[in-house]
Amino acid sequence: MKTDKHFLSIAEAMKQGSGDVWIRGWVWRERGSNKLKFITLRDASNVIQCVIEKAVVGDSQFGIADKIQMEASVEIYGTMKQDPRAPTGYELAVKEFHLVGSSDSFPINKDQSVEFLADNRHLWLRSRKMTAVLKIRSTVFGAIDEYFRMKGFFEYHSPIFQAIQCEGGSTLFEVDYFKQKGVFLSQSWQLYAEPAIFALEKIYTISPSFRAEKSKTSRHLTEYWHAEMEEAWASFDQIIDHGEGVLKHIVKKVLETNQEELKILERDVKKLEPTLQKPFPHMTYDDALVILKKHGMDVEWGKDLRTIEEDVLSKLYDTPIAVTRYPKVVKAFYMKEDPKNPNVVLGVDFIGPEGYGEIIGGSEREADIEKIKQRLIAQGEDPKAYEFYLDTRRYGSVPHGGFGMGVERVIAWVCGLDNIKDAIPFPRTMVRWKP
Repeated sequence: MKTDKHFLSIAEAMKQGSGDVWIRGWVWRERGSNKLKFITLRDASNVIQCVIEKAVVGDSQFGIADKIQMEASVEIYGTMKQDPRAPTGYELAVKEFHLVGSSDSFPINKDQSVEFLADNRHLWLRSRKMTAVLKIRSTVFGAIDEYFRMKGFFEYHSPIFQAIQCEGGSTLFEVDYFKQKGVFLSQSWQLYAEPAIFALEKIYTISPSFRAEKSKTSRHLTEYWHAEMEEAWASFDQIIDHGEGVLKHIVKKVLETNQEELKILERDVKKLEPTLQKPFPHMTYDDALVILKKHGMDVEWGKDLRTIEEDVLSKLYDTPIAVTRYPKVVKAFYMKEDPKNPNVVLGVDFIGPEGYGEIIGGSEREADIEKIKQRLIAQGEDPKAYEFYLDTRRYGSVPHGGFGMGVERVIAWVCGLDNIKDAIPFPRTMVRWKP
């Protein structure tokens, strides 16, 4: 029995290509006869077919191998060889194996319902699909971080418990904060980020946000990861440039890093390539209404664009599009009025291609303290609750702006997922809060 174990990942073993190796992982597939046992072993790097022969390992060990079921964990020692018939082109002729953790009747098979898989999410994460998504998710988070650090931004963190609303009171999650009323989970870092630009100038974060939206669509989560940036001295056009820049960097890194995962997901990478090759189309809200009317959708000016309108726009282009200058009445109180037209704001929404909806929302911020107060009052808010925020306009205010990006929406688009729930390990929705 060989005792000096130096384990390689499956990918490392396949790269080595020949010779004796130790590998370990979980049984993804198994089949066999009274003389041979075929195990497809998976680890975080790949899968490989392992062949256990009764004549090689002996009756006792083969008896153990014959009872190994799906998702049992094992350590295996054997000889690598190429085999074009094997699932990934390599096969391991087993000399020795150890059952580490048994698995009895793993509940997930090919024919389970969506609800069953959601109830057993903790086990479904092991699937090839979810493993591929989670690897791409990791690349996306790393790319966001890399982009902003390359641009000289500092990472900054704001509180999750907040006492004021940022994006509309109807979507607030109120919490029992030591019996104190009026404490909510964060909808956005923004109102607590703006004070920090007077110290750091350029800041970003990737953190959870919470929206109590009563929605059961394939695009909404009640808890999602929010990539946000804020920059002092930035113009509206510079904010738009950052939105385009970070999306291009994300797609670039995924295409460089995750070709195998995209294959597993059967994602057509040709649908992602235009995002790198082309500048994004820019249009105003007014332009969008004209385009929509040509396609049979007559939207009243002053109404926000709904999912159905965003989908029509998104399917006309093969890259994200930037829609700017929305009506002031449908946007947040902190967005700056357009100096040329006080009825619209210097705000932008990036709409993803292929019907993936809004993936970034941003704006230049309003500098006029009286206009901010007026808009707070119009939205039913008491400006006194926002005194700390208004101080940012009283003491050395500067032009600035920023945006928020829904990371799961970006992941869903990049991966070509049908539902945003598959873009996060444990989705939280209006009807699901466990496991």
